[in-house]
Amino acid sequence: MGPAEVTVLYADEALLVLNKPAGLLSVPGRGEDKQDCLSTRVQRLYADALVVHRLDMATSGVMVMARGPAVQRSLNDAFASRAVTKRYVAVVDGLLAPPGEGWEIIDLPIIVDWPNRPRRVIDHQMGKPSVTRWRVLSHNERDQTTRVELEPVTGRSHQLRVHMQAVGHPIVGDALYGSPLAHATADRLLLHACTLELIHPVTGQAMGFVSGAHF
Repeated sequence: MGPAEVTVLYADEALLVLNKPAGLLSVPGRGEDKQDCLSTRVQRLYADALVVHRLDMATSGVMVMARGPAVQRSLNDAFASRAVTKRYVAVVDGLLAPPGEGWEIIDLPIIVDWPNRPRRVIDHQMGKPSVTRWRVLSHNERDQTTRVELEPVTGRSHQLRVHMQAVGHPIVGDALYGSPLAHATADRLLLHACTLELIHPVTGQAMGFVSGAHF
């Protein structure tokens, strides 16, 4: 069964906020079989829609697209300067001890694992600085899993997946970074972009968007 349809959460003359289903590419890949993607589907409805950021194919949740190159530049700058806040909910393998107060930080540099692309690895000599904030939401004693909220401070590819694996709690359903058992216990990667907060590039208004996780 293919991915569900894209849902438009918000639309105006400057930007679009979308709910990407799991199993759908954000942008076209190489090959005829990888042309169906969020950007292509959205551009059929909004011809001026342009990509600003991406979610992994296996990840679901909130994405924003710009309408026109001027807004695209503005949003690209906002992402680059970390003026956009993104938070995710995930289910990870094992019972992760909750932090004492507030959020904890994972600060581990990431680099492409060239012989095993598209995998990434932690590399303290060559890796790019990568920071993730996390906090425990709940525990599932029966399944021996933990529901967490994650906030990527930096935006490396696969960052949340690599960081959770690095601290010994890979995301359930992760075919690249999880154990075979953890991968087998879910039919998808249990990672969902649940909130996105930004300043509207035209009006200057603070805006926030929420999408609930269906796992």
